[in-house]
Parts: sequence; C-alpha cells; structure tokens
Amino acid sequence: MKMDSLKWIIFSCLLCLYGTEAYKILAVFPLPSKSHGILGDNMVKHLLDAGHEVTYITPYYKETKTHPNLKQIDVSANKEVINENTMDIKLVMAGIINLEDPDLVFDMMFTIASKTLENPNVQEMMRNQKFDVVVAEYMFVDLYSSFATVFQCPLVWFSTVNPHWMIMNLIDGPLNPAYNADYTHNRVTPFTFYDRVMELWHQVVEQYKLTHKYYYHEVGAYEKSIVPMLKEKGIPVPEYNEVRYNGSLVLGNSQVAISDAIALPPNYKHIGGYHIDDEVKPLPENLKKIMESNKNGIIYFSLGSNIKSKDLPVEIKEGILDVFKGLKQTVIWKFEEVLANAPKNVHIVQWAPQQSILAHPNLVLFVTHGGLLSITETIHHGVPVVSIPVFADQFQNAKRAEIQGYGRNVRLTPNLPKDLKKAMDDVLGNPSYASVAKELSKAYHHRQTKPKDEINFWIDHVVQTRGAPHLRSVAISLPYYQRYFLDVLAIILISLLTIIYAVAKLWCSLTSKSNGKYKTN
Repeated sequence: MKMDSLKWIIFSCLLCLYGTEAYKILAVFPLPSKSHGILGDNMVKHLLDAGHEVTYITPYYKETKTHPNLKQIDVSANKEVINENTMDIKLVMAGIINLEDPDLVFDMMFTIASKTLENPNVQEMMRNQKFDVVVAEYMFVDLYSSFATVFQCPLVWFSTVNPHWMIMNLIDGPLNPAYNADYTHNRVTPFTFYDRVMELWHQVVEQYKLTHKYYYHEVGAYEKSIVPMLKEKGIPVPEYNEVRYNGSLVLGNSQVAISDAIALPPNYKHIGGYHIDDEVKPLPENLKKIMESNKNGIIYFSLGSNIKSKDLPVEIKEGILDVFKGLKQTVIWKFEEVLANAPKNVHIVQWAPQQSILAHPNLVLFVTHGGLLSITETIHHGVPVVSIPVFADQFQNAKRAEIQGYGRNVRLTPNLPKDLKKAMDDVLGNPSYASVAKELSKAYHHRQTKPKDEINFWIDHVVQTRGAPHLRSVAISLPYYQRYFLDVLAIILISLLTIIYAVAKLWCSLTSKSNGKYKTN
C-alpha cells in the first residue's frame, strides 16, 4: 500500500471518530484564469481534507484522478472567451483594451457564465446529481446562484477580492460610497470631496445597470438554461430575483490587515490567505543557490499569471534590464522566454515557486502586478513591494500598499524603467517599508483560527442550520426607497413644498388685499 493511501485512510478514520459530517459539495470556479484556478484548487483541497465529497466545475480539468472524493466537471471550453492572449500588455498600454471598463468586464463574465450553464457536462450534472451545498465564485454575474435552486440546497458565495458593494448587495446592501471604494477604480480612503462624488456616481450608474441592462441579460440566460431544467425536475420556477438573492453566506478572499476595516454583516467571513501553504516548500537547488548567493539580498520580479513580461514593449524590457544591471542585489525575473542579453545579476526563470521565494530571509523586495493573491502572500511573509498594476483591483491594492507604507506604486507607461528605478531605490533605501510590512504581517497572522478551518466551519454551519437564515441581514428584503429613507425624504420635501406654497399663497392674498385697499382710498 502506498504511503499516501495509508495517510488518507488514517485521516478518514479520524474524521469518523470525531463525528465530522461529510457533505456532497458543488464547487463552481469556471473562470479560465490561473490565479482563480489557484483559489479554486485550494478551496477544493481544504474541503476534501475535511472529508467531504466535492464536484468541481473547472476549466483546468485534470485527466488523472487526484482524490477519491473528487469529481471534476470539465468547462475548458471557457478558455475560448479568456485565454493567455486576452490580456496582451501592449494592447492594454495602447488603450485598445480597457480592462477598467465595467461593460467589457461584464460582457466577458456573462459570456463565461452563460457558456458554463449551457455546457453539456454541466447540464448532465444538473440532471443527475444532488448536493448539500453550493460554493460558487462571484465575478460580476449572479447566474451561478441558479445551481442552488436546481439542487434545492444552500448557496455560499466566494468573493475573490476585498469586500465591495456588488457582492455585498447580494447579502445585505451596497456599501456606503462615502468611505468604501469601488475596487475597479484607483481610489482608497480617506476620500476627498471629489472622490466621494465619483464613488457615489459610479455606484448609482452601476446599480442602474445591475438592475436593468445587466439584469435582463442574466434573466435571459436563466430562462434558457435553468428554467427548462427546473421544469424537467418538477421544481417550482422562482423569479430570478428570488434566486440571485438567496445566498446564505459570503466567504471573502480578504483580510482586515491588508484592506479597510469596514462594517460587515454577520454572514460575510474573511478567509484571505487560505491558498498559502502551512509549511514552506523547499526551494529547488538552483533557486536556493541564487537566493543565497548575494549578501545584499534578492529582488523577485513577477507580473503574475495573466500578464506576461515577454509581451512588454522591447524598449521597456531593455530599460528594465538596464535598471537591474545597476543594482547591487540579485534579481530573479519570472519571464516566459529566454533573455539572451540579461546582466549577470539577473536570473530569468519561466516558472518560480513564489511562496517559497517570498518566505526566504534573503528576499528584500517583491516587484509585483499587485494582484490580491500576491499582496496577501507578501504580507503573509512580511516583504515590502513595488507594484505595477494593470487591471481590476490591482490599482487599489497598489495604492493601499503605498498609503499603508509597505510599498510604492508605479504606473505601466513608457516611463516605466525610470519610475521603477526611483521606486525601488526608495523602498530599498528606506527601512521603514520593510518594518511596516513586518508589523502588518504580525496583525495578519494574529487570528483565532486558520482560514482553511474557517471555510469548513462556516460551510458546515450553513448546512447544519439549513441555510443559516439567522445570519441573513434584514436589509436584503427592503426595497431601495425604504433602505435609504427615500420615502421619508419624499414626505419631507412634499411637506416643505406644501408649506412654501401655502405661505406664498397667503402672502399673495395679503398683498393683493393691501394693494386693493390703497387703490380704493
């Protein structure tokens, strides 16, 4: 018997001894992005480790069976919508692709959601499977809530980023734009007057789109792919609004130490950092030698999994190499192809174990795109950063790192090499950046339970309490006019106008009588 099989048998026996409930769980992570794949894989791993049976909707289908309690649903066809060529950095820099455009992002996410629901593998699963709970990734579209209706079970949303008004709208209500930033824009608190106006404006505009323009697209997909399935299974067909607002809980890939401390309802739970390994994996020998080769320290440079360094304009790549050449530190650059003209202190790697590199005591700086996974990992290990944000929440993450004092923020422009050098010199030359990173790391690690245990506890809680209705906010059932006192405001305004009108009529009446009296005399 293999050692891994023996360990699994022992673990399963321990679970039985402790009376842990095992559930059939549907995990919905259909977005074809490697970082989202990391989040999905680790969510599934923790659920499997707790003894549950997991059916995993994923675009990264693995031919070999990796766990006896895991069943994969292949939606790799979603890669036709988003793939490695979608986010060409040259097109982003030229403004041809605007990844900050909400309509563009919604169109992509809606197309992926529609393709997922229509996928024959998913349709077959809906027809033949039963589940105790659905865990679905939220990405601008509410359609995955339909799975909970099909299987008549509770729904747990998973949010990939810090708390924002769109995900909160599904379980409580939009966050107050006076002190909560829309993560798609480059603003962090405290806001100026202009910032508050713009946050309010963006939220009003996007709220309108969610309840009108986007809503009808989603209703169409619901009626096309879900309603026939409900009728086939003999399940009463609810209105789409009833379906989309039926979430029991949100598990958020967030952590207070690296986000804003804001008021949240009891059914939002922080689980940021759950994707980080408990034990640091040893570095390969070649990387270990590099990490220990320079007494002045190591700088790690990676633009993440979606944006590729090789796609940078030639002049920018050459400029960055010139900057690195003048450093006394050694640089490890995650780069997708061989660079023949790399300086001696620059080591090009096509793949790098990022967590193991960040954990090494000789690392002095992380140059990153500012994705939340990378930012979480850098705080986990207490390392300062220089961020080069490209899209989505990266701008906000980078700006927050700058305001909190553990990093600098550099924009992706033709001046990148010059700006990058200035930012790196600042962070490397000022020990306060590393000091703040270590202090935040202490706050980050000081929590009651590990994120992976939070995941399993709250999913168990939702199932055991039949959807955790006691945690749901009463605000979710209130119409907008009641939630924001618009009816009260309307009555006050009508009353004021009535009083003003009455006073004006009285004044006119008195003045007309007075004028008439003088004329008679």
